[in-house]
Amino acid sequence: MQPNNIILKLKKNICLTLLIIPSLFLTACSNQNNITEDNTKDSMEVVIEKETNTTPQGLFDDLDITSFQVSSEDLQNGVWDTIITNTENGSNVSPQLTWDAIPDAACYVIYMTDITAYNWIHWKSNNITDTTLPQGWAPRLDYIGPYPPGGTHTYEIYVIALKEPVERVQGAHNSDNPRFKECVLALDETADGGGGNILAYGYLSGTYTKGD
Repeated sequence: MQPNNIILKLKKNICLTLLIIPSLFLTACSNQNNITEDNTKDSMEVVIEKETNTTPQGLFDDLDITSFQVSSEDLQNGVWDTIITNTENGSNVSPQLTWDAIPDAACYVIYMTDITAYNWIHWKSNNITDTTLPQGWAPRLDYIGPYPPGGTHTYEIYVIALKEPVERVQGAHNSDNPRFKECVLALDETADGGGGNILAYGYLSGTYTKGD
């Protein structure tokens, strides 16, 4: 073979190699991008599913029930008004509450707890039939306003719609309740010993800081 022919053949091989390498590189990058996008999509789907199945403190995770909206004129931008507190500047009155009536609900139970202090119960009322409660509605035996010993505490209100009234609402008033979930789930038991007494729940959460 002539030297010129050898040189021409080598040049052709080099050109083909230079064309093939970038193509392989682009294919690998495309596959890597597809894998990353698929993994990201899967991760997002898992996070959304977890958020959908979560209820406040996990209290109602074991029940197939819906939630409803509760509002209060005494909750402003996530902070409870001082008037509801049992402090020097407060009046120790229960907050105003409003919610829509739940179909088939015979009555409602209300809890207000300080989740910063192991669900310290500040409000526990049974057999409520109204769906709008004015400020100061709760009797003194049922309600004692927030009085955090220091710092900022979070106070949650639960309005629980019941199919049948219950004789007793569990939980120690004006005390911590580390087994609060059991107190709530006890409401789900019907008079005949079955379940399904809790129809739905409403929820509010706000903070109060000592000295406000």
